[in-house]
Amino acid sequence: MRRRLEPGALKMEKLLLIDDEADVQYSFRRLFASTELAIHTASGGEEGLKLFAQVRPDIVVSDVRMAGMNGLETLRRLRQLDAKVPIILMTAYGTTQTAIEAMKLGAFDYVLKPFDIPKLKALIGAALKASRDMREAVTLQPTLSREDYEVGVVGRSEAMQNVFKLIGQLAGSDATVLITGESGTGKELVARAIYHHSRRSTQSFLAINCAALSENLLESELFGHEKGAFTGASSQRIGKFEQCHRGTLFLDEIGDMSPATQTRILRVLQEGTFERVGGNQTVTVDVRVIAATNKLLEKAVAENRFREDLFYRLNVVRLQLPPLRERKEDIRLLVDYFLRKLVVGGPSKAVGSDTLSRLEAYQWPGNVRELENVIRRALVVSKGPALLPADLPAEIIGKPGKSFAVTAESVMPEGAKGAMEEVPSLVMLAREMFRQARADPQLKLIPAVERVLVIEALRETQGNQVHASKLLGITRATLRKRIEKFEIRRELNIE
Repeated sequence: MRRRLEPGALKMEKLLLIDDEADVQYSFRRLFASTELAIHTASGGEEGLKLFAQVRPDIVVSDVRMAGMNGLETLRRLRQLDAKVPIILMTAYGTTQTAIEAMKLGAFDYVLKPFDIPKLKALIGAALKASRDMREAVTLQPTLSREDYEVGVVGRSEAMQNVFKLIGQLAGSDATVLITGESGTGKELVARAIYHHSRRSTQSFLAINCAALSENLLESELFGHEKGAFTGASSQRIGKFEQCHRGTLFLDEIGDMSPATQTRILRVLQEGTFERVGGNQTVTVDVRVIAATNKLLEKAVAENRFREDLFYRLNVVRLQLPPLRERKEDIRLLVDYFLRKLVVGGPSKAVGSDTLSRLEAYQWPGNVRELENVIRRALVVSKGPALLPADLPAEIIGKPGKSFAVTAESVMPEGAKGAMEEVPSLVMLAREMFRQARADPQLKLIPAVERVLVIEALRETQGNQVHASKLLGITRATLRKRIEKFEIRRELNIE
């Protein structure tokens, strides 16, 4: 069954179901009828291989016991055609040996009939995400191109060019990498870039957030478990390390991992072996690990919260990602990228220079992820063809009714008349002005800034000198002197 793709819509993802039971094929069509997932069906392994070559699906779900070519052989043949497509096997006759053999052959997972519908949908969702992660091509060029727009690896700043160079140097190596940086700086994107340019790029790439799961659940996700290992373990489960054999595993937020799990990770890195939870059979794997954290692991080691030997195993190559506030020259490129990414099938949006100026002046504590959310919000509330300052959140443009121009009162502690506190956004603005001053030896910085502030204050208040002087935190007499000094009366048609 093929669903029609509307013009301007995103590429529809495709699932190939290989099963000789008509009821199962019907059930899959019903389950995913309301989703943006095209279901293609085959009644056997041979037909499935032919259909696979024709439709190039994003995910395959196959029965094990079928007439003719069985599911394991079909899996083996599909793996030869494409090692990246996640393949889920299913059967009503679950055996330990079949499960182990399926995972050895590279299955994404193994499920039993009859299905637990929510779990099946969640598994297919996870497999589709893995498929997208493995198929997205990551460019390392520090200039803006079509590939940049596809995946968001955007930046011309020196800091990002250094990141690109290091990723390129890692391409021919299987070394363990530790990516550090604040939350929202794009650590997973960089991990996928390393994977795509590595010798393991034809094999699996899986990601897991170590902070999102409890200790027991994380160990089960990473190492798998045997049937009966704990309450609710009704069947054997293969973990991410086995699924990633010969591929790459990304461990995000590894600084939040418990000491017990750290010990098991260390053994895998040292020996390439582990046991499933509740099992005693040693499993051997060949997996490249890329880890990431927003925590200072050296401090955690000093406080005995993170194993020192594991830290040194992970810290073979260190890649530090810069926060967005330290590469503000990339903001315009990122805004352009997010507009192309988020505006699909509708009229394009422009961004005014005033809006860009305010985005560039903001500190971005949430980094690139926060910028994406701000652009997403602005697109929702925007009523015209361009994003305006009014479409931005209050923390970026200031309180309602306030000008973006900074007043003396706005930077003082409440109720205080003493020295002004240091405001981070003002510091960044000052640094940008100093950069401009160094580039233009003729620029007299303080007079130039004063002139711009006076002009903008008068424009903001429609020429009302009383309001403009209050906005600037100076007296009206001082404002009039500045108007005369900078010869801006005629420019603004001031009486």
